[in-house]
Amino acid sequence: MNLVIVESPAKAKTINKYLGDKYKVLASYGHIRDLPSKNGSVDPEQDFKMEWEVDSFSKKYLKEITDAAKNSSKIILATDPDREGEAIAWHVKEYLNEKKLLKDKEIERVVFNEITKKAVIHGIENPRQIEPLLVDAYMARRALDYLVGFNISPILWTKLPGSKSAGRVQSVALKLITEREHQIESFKPDEFWTLSIKFIDQKNQNITASISQLDNNKIEKFSFRNKDEINTAISNIKKKKFNITDISSKVVNRNPSGPFTTSTLQQTASSKLGFGASRTMQIAQKLYQGIEIEGETIGLITYMRTDGTNLSKDAVSAFRDYIQNKIGNEYLPKDALNYSGKKD
Repeated sequence: MNLVIVESPAKAKTINKYLGDKYKVLASYGHIRDLPSKNGSVDPEQDFKMEWEVDSFSKKYLKEITDAAKNSSKIILATDPDREGEAIAWHVKEYLNEKKLLKDKEIERVVFNEITKKAVIHGIENPRQIEPLLVDAYMARRALDYLVGFNISPILWTKLPGSKSAGRVQSVALKLITEREHQIESFKPDEFWTLSIKFIDQKNQNITASISQLDNNKIEKFSFRNKDEINTAISNIKKKKFNITDISSKVVNRNPSGPFTTSTLQQTASSKLGFGASRTMQIAQKLYQGIEIEGETIGLITYMRTDGTNLSKDAVSAFRDYIQNKIGNEYLPKDALNYSGKKD
């Protein structure tokens, strides 16, 4: 028996169906350990040594995992393909190692960028080791959370009763807000006027045009600084005669927008649907884990916590087949558009 450990129970059910009877897929239900809320959980004097304790919520799920690990020949850590997922995989491995359950057992780390049968099989066939740099990044974030928040939050509660917490994110955000407020308070307004002309065509319809030049001078933001200057410009314009000298048109090709990243997904959901970031990511998580369609749970999007713009190859192939067969070959690009770019 091969034990596969994922983060969510919905994902576990779908993946188990794809892998078959030789695999048992269990969920960790997110993080299994965290820093206890006490002094000394992170010790800067000892190379930032960290103490971990098992979350009370996770104990019953860890028992199920440890029981299954005893009877498994291979343990596959298949948590999400991001920093937190890597950290969960590391925590599970460390916990099982402390329980002396990894002796003579093969342990692998795999990732699924989408929950489809092809992607799951591909992930299982291409295992790797836990990435230490991602785990270190997680630990650095967690240590900052603790060292900053654990010291600042009690002060905040004393000074501002009813406040929840402070930490590495809230503190920096507050600093940015106060700096911006200082900029607003010290701002000195400059007066300027804008100019546009309303024409009436032969059909008695109004056409509003912006003026870019006047008397051979380019109009810029501060070309008209007060009412007297704008009145002078209006007076000069009224003396002129206007004629249409050229009407040009051109065909413009426009490619569709690139795939969503985490930030563009949240921005669009907010502007178009009024969703908050938390609601958007909850819905996206369900789409990633899979929705039941005609009795089968199918993953509908690739992993959504990313700055990458990769598209599922299966989805691209299906899109191209649909366009060719249903819409017409003249609408099908010779090659699929590639939105990938360098991410710093």
